[in-house]
Amino acid sequence: MRCAVSIILSCAASTVLAFPTLQTRQQSDNHTHSDNHSHPTAATWNQGATNDFIIHESCNDTEVTQLRKGLQDAVTLATHAKQHILRYGNSSEHYRKYFGNAPSGEAIGYYERIISGDRGDALFRCDDPDGNCKQPEWGGHWRGSNATNETVICDLSYSTRRPLEQLCALGYTVAGSETNTYFGSDLIHRLYHMPAFGEDHVEHFAEDYAGALELAKTDASNATHDSDILQYFALDTYAYDIAVPGVGCPGEVKQAASSATETAPAMSSKTATATNAGTAPDAAAAAPKECHTHSDGVVHCT
Repeated sequence: MRCAVSIILSCAASTVLAFPTLQTRQQSDNHTHSDNHSHPTAATWNQGATNDFIIHESCNDTEVTQLRKGLQDAVTLATHAKQHILRYGNSSEHYRKYFGNAPSGEAIGYYERIISGDRGDALFRCDDPDGNCKQPEWGGHWRGSNATNETVICDLSYSTRRPLEQLCALGYTVAGSETNTYFGSDLIHRLYHMPAFGEDHVEHFAEDYAGALELAKTDASNATHDSDILQYFALDTYAYDIAVPGVGCPGEVKQAASSATETAPAMSSKTATATNAGTAPDAAAAAPKECHTHSDGVVHCT
């Protein structure tokens, strides 16, 4: 009997001695768990980001609505241009036409700036503080040294720019019409003028469509950050892949001045142009001239 009591006490003592070990482990686990909560969460690195385009209070409700739609069209064009490159790299016929044999990373990056870049350092306004909208055929202008993060959209843009849903309609062709025919492509151009998107690196190296194709052949390293070429590629791929699949509306390329009466197909494959039947207005004539002053004082018009 005495032996049995001794065994029971011994077992109880062992149990008591075992609990501190378990309790210590639990305290250690709780301490570690508390430390994890004391660390900043991963989401805080993006605190203060601006995800929406900023439109100045000088724009009325109608202008704000049109601007938002145009900016969404710009994002849509940039998104598909990026996706086309990601799918085909620098090997597709469209890529080679506009960017030559240049690596695809830079073009992807500048489209991504429009798609996902922070929008806090870009302001669209309608009050024309510099008085440039008074000049005939001006659809808007980057404010340059007056305010590098601001661009003005003049009244003419609201009455003439087309929505992306009309791409390839009303006589439009990529080769024969202005890049600013559509609000989306026009706003891509304006975004690249502002340092937050163009980083003072996207510039004008080609003056027209024929010049853009020539630059791809002779200086591809500049083609991937040429403002007009980035627009041409976005418009052409969206037209061919989305608007009129497998056909697009490439148009015909005008030759150099010495042979201006001759034309050549814009693409070797499936060059049929999709247009509306009837007497559609000439898209190149209908689009307002886009003029703006560069930081070096040079006025550029398209």
